[in-house]
Parts: sequence; structure tokens; C-alpha cells
Amino acid sequence: MNEVEVLDIARDSLSTMLLISAPILIVGLIVGLLISIFQTLTHIQEMTLTFIPKIVAVFATTILVMPWMLRQLTEFNNRLMDKIVGLG
Repeated sequence: MNEVEVLDIARDSLSTMLLISAPILIVGLIVGLLISIFQTLTHIQEMTLTFIPKIVAVFATTILVMPWMLRQLTEFNNRLMDKIVGLG
């Protein structure tokens, strides 16, 4: 295994990680921003108001995109195993 193959595997793993985590992080960011705007407009500074909707939104997003995430991870695993078998 040379440096090019190691860099290719590292690049593929990082791009897969970013692709898989993006939907959950984006939903958390949007919900957090909307709650912050709502708190600023209404002057309500309740701590549970910031955490509960964000947790629910992230959990719901995780449940909704789980099949897609598993498919992406399976494809990454197949690519990685093909590279390992090809080296031998």
C-alpha cells in the first residue's frame, strides 16, 4: 500500500463522514437558529426551550435518514473491502 492509496482511503472516509453527518447537523443548526430568533423576539430565556426541540428534531432526522445513512456506509464499506482485496 503506497501513499496515494492511503490518501485515497482517507479522503473517501472523510467525505463519507461529512456526507452522513450533514443532514443531522443542518437540521440542528436550523432548529437552533429558529429557537434563538424566537427567544430574541419574545424575550423568553427558558433553558429547556433551547434543548428539547433541538433534541426532538435531531432524533426525528436521524430516524428519517437512517436507511440512507446505512446505504452510504455499506457502499463505503464495499469500496474499502474492494481496495483491500485488490491489494492482496
